[in-house]
Amino acid sequence: VQLVESGGGLVQAGDSLTLSCVASERTFRMYAMAWFRQAPGKQRELVASIIHTGRANYQDFVKGRFIITRDNAKNMVWLQMNDLQPEDTAVYYCKAAGIDYWGQGTQVTVSS
Repeated sequence: VQLVESGGGLVQAGDSLTLSCVASERTFRMYAMAWFRQAPGKQRELVASIIHTGRANYQDFVKGRFIITRDNAKNMVWLQMNDLQPEDTAVYYCKAAGIDYWGQGTQVTVSS
């Protein structure tokens, strides 16, 4: 499964962004999907995940601010990010569970 992320940008603290990820294969619907992020000088970390039924899980640092959704018919997953803060600045990646593939990611920069 190849994945292409988009939707990043430069925003101010408190703003919102929605990231998109499109998968190359129809088998997308079989995979749990996740968004990760990597800030400068830090390890890549899990942000949120969603299984094929739409049930989602979030890391504590984004609970109540971010929402992960998917559309299996469109082979897409989204990450709606609200109330962005400077510490959310990172390159964001989507990933299919069990697939050792990382896309190019999309940069999110939040200014204070």
